[in-house]
Amino acid sequence: MTEMKRYSVGIDLGTSNTVLAYAEAGSQEVRVFEIEQLVSPGEVAARPLLPSVRYHAARGELAAGDLQLPWSGSRVAARPAAQARGASAAGVSMAGVSANRNADQQADPHASERAVPAAGSGSGAGSGAGSDTGLRAAPADGDSDTPPVVIGRLARVLGAQVPGRLVTSAKSWLSHASVDRVAPILPWGAADDVLKVSPVEASASYLAHVRAAWNQRFPDAPLEHQDVVLTVPASFDEGARALTVEAARMAGLPALRLLEEPQAAFYDWLFHHRERLAEELAHTRLVLICDVGGGTTDLTLIQVRMENGEPQLTRIGVGNHLMLGGDNMDLALAHLVETRLPGGGEHGRLSAASLSQLVERCRAAKEQLLGAEAPESASITLLGAGAKLVGGARTAQVTRDEVERVIVDGFFPVVASHERPGRPRGAIVEFGLPYATDAAVTRHIAAFLSRFDAQSRKALGPDGGEVETGRPADGAGTGGARAASDARVAAGDTADAAALAPLAAGKRRGAPLTDAPPAALAPLAVPDTLLLNGGVFRAEALTQRLADTLSTWRGEPLNVLHNDNPDVAVARGAVAYSLARAGGAPKIGGGSPRSYFLVLDESADAKRDANDPPPTQRGICLLPRGMEEGHEILIAERTFALRLGHPVRFHLVSSSADTAYAPGELADLASGDFVRLPPIATIVPPRGAGSARERAVRIATSLTEVGTLEVHCIDRDDPAGRWLLEFQLRRESAQVNLTGDAAAARHPRLDEAIEQIDRAFGSRSQNVDKKDVKRLRSQLEHLLGPRESWNSGLLRELFGALWERAKRRRRSADHERLWLNLAGYCVRPGFGYPLDEWRVEQLWSLFDDGIQYIQESQVWSEWWTLWRRAAGGLNEHAQLRVLDAMAYLQTAAQSRHKLPFDVAKTGIADMVRLSASLERIPVERKIELGESVLARLQKPSENHQSWWAVGRIGARRPFYGSAHTVVPPDVASRWLDAILALDWKKVDPAAFAAVQIARMTGDRSRDLPDALREAVIRRLEAVNAPRAWVAMVGETVELDNADEGRVFGESLPAGLKLIAG
Repeated sequence: MTEMKRYSVGIDLGTSNTVLAYAEAGSQEVRVFEIEQLVSPGEVAARPLLPSVRYHAARGELAAGDLQLPWSGSRVAARPAAQARGASAAGVSMAGVSANRNADQQADPHASERAVPAAGSGSGAGSGAGSDTGLRAAPADGDSDTPPVVIGRLARVLGAQVPGRLVTSAKSWLSHASVDRVAPILPWGAADDVLKVSPVEASASYLAHVRAAWNQRFPDAPLEHQDVVLTVPASFDEGARALTVEAARMAGLPALRLLEEPQAAFYDWLFHHRERLAEELAHTRLVLICDVGGGTTDLTLIQVRMENGEPQLTRIGVGNHLMLGGDNMDLALAHLVETRLPGGGEHGRLSAASLSQLVERCRAAKEQLLGAEAPESASITLLGAGAKLVGGARTAQVTRDEVERVIVDGFFPVVASHERPGRPRGAIVEFGLPYATDAAVTRHIAAFLSRFDAQSRKALGPDGGEVETGRPADGAGTGGARAASDARVAAGDTADAAALAPLAAGKRRGAPLTDAPPAALAPLAVPDTLLLNGGVFRAEALTQRLADTLSTWRGEPLNVLHNDNPDVAVARGAVAYSLARAGGAPKIGGGSPRSYFLVLDESADAKRDANDPPPTQRGICLLPRGMEEGHEILIAERTFALRLGHPVRFHLVSSSADTAYAPGELADLASGDFVRLPPIATIVPPRGAGSARERAVRIATSLTEVGTLEVHCIDRDDPAGRWLLEFQLRRESAQVNLTGDAAAARHPRLDEAIEQIDRAFGSRSQNVDKKDVKRLRSQLEHLLGPRESWNSGLLRELFGALWERAKRRRRSADHERLWLNLAGYCVRPGFGYPLDEWRVEQLWSLFDDGIQYIQESQVWSEWWTLWRRAAGGLNEHAQLRVLDAMAYLQTAAQSRHKLPFDVAKTGIADMVRLSASLERIPVERKIELGESVLARLQKPSENHQSWWAVGRIGARRPFYGSAHTVVPPDVASRWLDAILALDWKKVDPAAFAAVQIARMTGDRSRDLPDALREAVIRRLEAVNAPRAWVAMVGETVELDNADEGRVFGESLPAGLKLIAG
């Protein structure tokens, strides 16, 4: 739109609170918008902070009359609720690439706006309860039986009283790529009868509430028609940013810009000091912005240079994603209080729902005890449930000194500048979120500054910011001596120190970069100025501790910029950013905070002996760090073949490291700090019959005005032909390391192997000897080596050769059996290699055809084994089809074919193993399946390997599926009891089945009771099970290669290492 916007608006969609600030056009006054919300049943009040939480009430729990908001019943811009869920899927859930889009045009940018509800209609799970704001997870518009949803302050109050119904930390879930972020998974771990929404829908509902409140107050200036800036963490990757934009579109805000939160906080400070800015920054060369929000710690470096008396500001560094913030602090306090509750202690762990309730209570206590004029102590009461709501209440006391020790010493310990976060074996998981393993923000800051050392030194100049040894400087800071004296909570200081174990035990001592003493380490360039943001820094003790620590590193005091209201600074700064763009204040330059690279697959071009070491994985720089928004970069030196009518998928990585790259430059991805991004993909239909099957294209990349990355394929011969590559934002089944088999050379005898495949499955004119067909597998191993050594690249090449000849797989029973065997082996595990999704999609087209030689038991066995091996690439719908087909075939009376008894009997074991591998089926079907397998195991004739299936179905940590689809702990515990009753020495699979069901994840909604896991550990030790198995039950660890194979049911391709989410 070219019309003048009446207001500049900034929205801080925070993990804990959502805030809106605004300024009228032509005005220099930035105001905070008071958001109307329910503060108690029947009471509406305007508050500057809208808590970013949703309470999903039970039917009949809240009266409709108590949940009315000023805009309730309004029909402005109403859209059917059912379309919201569909828009979420259509907009961002690209599990496959849509083939029905006109690929010669970009997607309609307003499609989401038309397809989803905005503020203002009906009743249901919208903003405020019974309101029409936002996205409703209601099954139908106007359904009076739909339980209400409350958003904001009242939601937080209700969530602290009733466990298991509060949606929190939706923003953190947006950045959690190991779950399906557009699936209804929140509240995490809630009971089946509780309404659930996706992280995207939850985020959209907060924005929709804000939009409705604004439009109620300014009906002549709707929010969607204003100049809106939405803030995101600087550490958000492209996937999380795209989901945030999608949430805004779902809320009816299709046109906005993104701004990084640390920059917004600095813009707020700049705006408030605009009259004396040159004077205020006269002695500043480098600013460290430390923004500790509810869910993340966000770090940014901004260089300050004076030109003609005016400050020139350039961002020179941003931190990687660090899920460490106020939520972690609340959780640490909850762990402390949990041990003090009557009936608590070591063996009285709360359920996930009760712990969530306790966290909300601890959040309120923390804010009270760390605030101004704080009392000496506070009572924290955990209410009971149901009829025991009051009678079952339990209370514990926590003092101000204890809160300060837990948070100040636990999260901001005094450390030397050479200390670094401990290398984790896996993130701490609570409520399903992978929090940072090392809770020390100060160690993360040291690591961040080390990464940008060269740029920092250049910004500080030759005499600025160095520490000589990393040891405290005499008299440094304003409280260095005191801070050094209480550096950490000593183990055993008090009994309460043990309460910190889940977050910091064993990780208080940072590991130096080298084994050299601190004096031998390179000095660290420390900024001269510090800006703190986030509600936690309202506590003077936290501000003082961090300033003291950095002053000690630097050897002299820092200049600490005053932030008068960290709760609203980001929203106000977003408005200041809009004013700066219009020339009202200095603008922060620096362009893209990251360099982006396209991962190259050069294996087909490699001309070397197979015995040579594999080349390192390389990437080509598409967009270098520092590139300003709005500029497109075309990589003209590289041409790619775009296959028509097939999905084309590219893998990207990013790096915020202090390294300069040029567009088109090749980078070694084995070195440096590279972060894997969601894949990008497109599909281009053929131009017509007889047209070319490929087009030569080049890649063009830009940072959009919105603040997101955009990548296009451009036709080399006709530059008008452009196709947008879209990020695939549903959870990927697995990831693979960037180095390894993806970079391996093309096998020198691959062509000979394909010739052998062609002899067996080539054109009908060939005279194929039956013995040649049976010998094909051994011939391939003779040419290529033992098949266990075939890497993913080689396997997918062989699959391609088999697929091209799939029509001739039915020449004989031997042909069909062998083709099914080899195709399944070569596509396993159905994911993890470029274009596996497309391969499995092609393979799925054979499912309805079934097999030709239905009397042959071995063919049936290979048929089920094929789908077990490819199961990880099948979506939920396909997996349900497979499961239903197996149940159908087991009922001989209903079968299309008269199956001989021996065929059905032979195929049962393979069907059981396949059914256990279907991790995307709904939980209720998994429970039915597990009970069915357990019933079969009551028969003495049942194969003992079916116990492996029980373990896989009841596993706490899926092999490739999303964590929200695991079987509930109470059901898994019952299955585990059956396994514990076995003689593990006689039933070989029993021990590992028990390990899978009892495996510790750290997520209370999935983990089994401690006593049951301890029983499993004792049994494992009694049978001398591998120590790794014991560790999997006792702590959060990753699988080794051998155990990954045990979970999958056979070995994985050589070189394929799954990366856990």
